[in-house]
Amino acid sequence: MESVLEFKHISKYFPGVKALDDICFKAYGGEVLAFLGENGAGKSTLLKVLNGDYKPDAGEYLLNGEQKHFRSPQEAIEEGISVIYQERQILLELSVAENIYLGRMPSNKLGVINTAKANQMAQKIIDDFGLPISPSTKVKDLSIAYQQMVEIMKAYSRDNLKVICFDEPTASLSDAEIDSLFAVIEKLKAQGKIVIYVSHRMDEIRRITDKVAIFKDGRYIDTVVTAETAEKDMIKMMVGRDLGDIYAKLDKNKEIGDVLLEVKDVSSDYVKPVSFTLHKGEVLGFSGLVGAGRTEVMRAIIGADPMRTGEVYLEGKKIVNHSPKEAMENGIVLVPEDRKLQGIISNLSVAGNINISLMKQNSNKLGVISAKKEAKEADDGIRNFRIKTPSPDKKIVELSGGNQQKCIVARGVATHPKVLILDEPTKGIDVGAKSEFYEMICEFAKQGLGVILISSELPEVMGLSDRIIVMKSLKVSGEIMAADATETKLLSMGMIDEKE
Repeated sequence: MESVLEFKHISKYFPGVKALDDICFKAYGGEVLAFLGENGAGKSTLLKVLNGDYKPDAGEYLLNGEQKHFRSPQEAIEEGISVIYQERQILLELSVAENIYLGRMPSNKLGVINTAKANQMAQKIIDDFGLPISPSTKVKDLSIAYQQMVEIMKAYSRDNLKVICFDEPTASLSDAEIDSLFAVIEKLKAQGKIVIYVSHRMDEIRRITDKVAIFKDGRYIDTVVTAETAEKDMIKMMVGRDLGDIYAKLDKNKEIGDVLLEVKDVSSDYVKPVSFTLHKGEVLGFSGLVGAGRTEVMRAIIGADPMRTGEVYLEGKKIVNHSPKEAMENGIVLVPEDRKLQGIISNLSVAGNINISLMKQNSNKLGVISAKKEAKEADDGIRNFRIKTPSPDKKIVELSGGNQQKCIVARGVATHPKVLILDEPTKGIDVGAKSEFYEMICEFAKQGLGVILISSELPEVMGLSDRIIVMKSLKVSGEIMAADATETKLLSMGMIDEKE
């Protein structure tokens, strides 16, 4: 019998926000159904209702005609429903096998865990995914991409799996890893599983999904057949307007100034010597494959990783950054790629996250923080960056990923930097929010900031940058003006040769 997951009149309220409004639709086994909508449209909230993280305020959901009410994610898992969230849910100190079989480790009659058998079982799944990792490796020693794959393997390993939901699963994956994931999804589809795939990447939706369920402002709009619906029509349904060519509409800075930042032979334990310059009002793109060293060189510049060699000059003056705090005081701010671990402070409010780097700025000579100044900074950040929140006091973890990202950027810009480094700033963000970020980046450049943009999306790095530096194998492999760049050129400059 074909599996069917049905949502009937699901509604969910938060203070000041109607997150889900009378959601009704079905998902079928043997199909991959995409959830498409702007950040805050309700996609992740609906998954959390299904998963037992949230209790719906109205409505019900049925699996194969049977009404379900999960009080926790564990209850959902026991019924065969797994959700792979964008933020990883793994234990870093445990091995790959221990994470995959957490709570289900094989043991003998006396309850003694058989680690060798767990490793053997895990290796079969690793082979299915085609990954070059060991089941005995601690997860903390893996890259972010492989950590994400471990979480997916954990869900894949469950025998009772009926529904599997992926929330932005490829945000940290390379092309080869994406191919592995899609091969697994095809296998799950062939087994008749219900596969729900949340993504803002239209090329992925085209490639892997059969149908697309479109959401807007907490409401379900429609389900369309992927192959029969034009991308521009899907976008218009989800944003309520025609965005057209986002990059062509941008008002980019035309007055690039003198050299602002000069990096000379900077290296660390994680990157080989790198040199480049950044001009006032310039957007300097960094392109390259995952692991090419783009993030690592920025971490060395801001003192997050100790520099082994090299010098950094800001406005002609040599600076030494022993920590990100010292870099910020010197006028260089990094907005990190990993929002959850390195960006937001999850137990603080929106206002608290915006103000966390401004305590000195908001204090008097005695070190007493002014609540009035903090309130103003929070209000300015929310207004200037169009952060969707019912209140500055709302916990940041309760906002969508795009709005969390806006809070981090607002915090960085409030310190009045001269150089703003944005590491994958639109990862996991919908096309509507992306267009807002692009406008912000152009505005930063027009204000005279030097902006460094690290992006794995080639159209993004070409559409926003004035000049592009390509990295491979932990060093710079080339430089090109954005006007002369093509995807083919950037890929050829960034691809690793067999002899390397």
